[in-house]
Amino acid sequence: MINEQKEKHVYTVSELTKFIRVILEDSFPGIWVEGEISNFVLHSSGHMYFSLRDAGSTLKCAMFKRANEKLKFKPKDGMKIICFGSISVYEARGDYQLIVEEIEPKGVGALQLQFQQLKEKLQKEGLFDEKYKTPIPFLPTRIGVVTSPTGAAIRDILNIARRRFSNVEIIINPVKVQGVDAKDEIAAAIRQFNKLKNIDVMVVARGGGSLEDLWPFNEEVVARAIFESEIPVISAVGHEIDFTISDFVADFRAPTPSAAAELVIPKKEDLINLINKETARLNKAISGKLEWLEERLRNLKEAYIFRQPLNYMIQQDQRIDDLRKDMHVRIVHVVGIYGEKFNRVISKLEALSPVAILKRGYSITVKWPEGAIVKDANALKKDDIVETKLGRGKFKSRVEEIE
Repeated sequence: MINEQKEKHVYTVSELTKFIRVILEDSFPGIWVEGEISNFVLHSSGHMYFSLRDAGSTLKCAMFKRANEKLKFKPKDGMKIICFGSISVYEARGDYQLIVEEIEPKGVGALQLQFQQLKEKLQKEGLFDEKYKTPIPFLPTRIGVVTSPTGAAIRDILNIARRRFSNVEIIINPVKVQGVDAKDEIAAAIRQFNKLKNIDVMVVARGGGSLEDLWPFNEEVVARAIFESEIPVISAVGHEIDFTISDFVADFRAPTPSAAAELVIPKKEDLINLINKETARLNKAISGKLEWLEERLRNLKEAYIFRQPLNYMIQQDQRIDDLRKDMHVRIVHVVGIYGEKFNRVISKLEALSPVAILKRGYSITVKWPEGAIVKDANALKKDDIVETKLGRGKFKSRVEEIE
């Protein structure tokens, strides 16, 4: 037994964990694993931690910052993905985990998923709202174009401009429309036009291509530059079936660069025809007005007042005399009516007046000097002075006796 114990190797937990880690890392140096994300955490360090699960098991995963900076979409719980990485062991807890190097959405491409995520984000912020759209000017004198100077888009725009209205000035702000640096150049060009304020409308354009080719126009920095632009922006990216984030944010979306040029540049011949047509209408309206005024002038010349002005004035004088007489009669009549009413009211007032009562032999006695009417003898005392008002005159007396 003692010999057997000497031959037995006892591992520490750390030794065993390291041994298992080496075995796993050697056995699974690079594998693809499919599953659904759960317990997703984006750490402040920039590292991502989550679990992959299916109906039967769960696998812990870690994706460090250097790897996840290349992601074109944001992982979230419930998303089904395919991960590439290697199996390792986190020795501090003895957990085995997948160190993720790449992630691909299952069933939808990474770019398409990124497109949908950014579209939802900007839509919630209101960047697509119609209330922020600026009308496109009817006849701009200067058009700014943000595009590649060597692409088909600018050639189409210039050809259409020369054909439709050669007087319009086209200012090109050359940028890359494809590649890693394209998004920053496009955003900078949009902001530069706004800073210079030397154009009436702006066209952001490029020809057709794959989703990857058109991707700079799906970048957030470009979308926000378009939204912040004080100059109206037309997005003309790709073909008619292509839609980019720029299309949703811009004030107007044109299906192609050529369509954008035709939209923003009216046809000179059409404008000339319209001006001629409106000029003809204006001349006709003026002629009609002049004919009406001439007819009115002829009628006025033939009117009685101009043919016999003195007789007309005499007639008006007579009419004034008639009106004056009529007014006098009416005034006399009204004064008479209201005079009778006044006299009746005066008669009633005289009948009720104390003066009328005094004239009939009555008198009024008041206490002097207060002037209070004496209605009761008990209100007086001997030697009080009273004043008696008669129908004609008044006199004062002293009270000698009260009964």
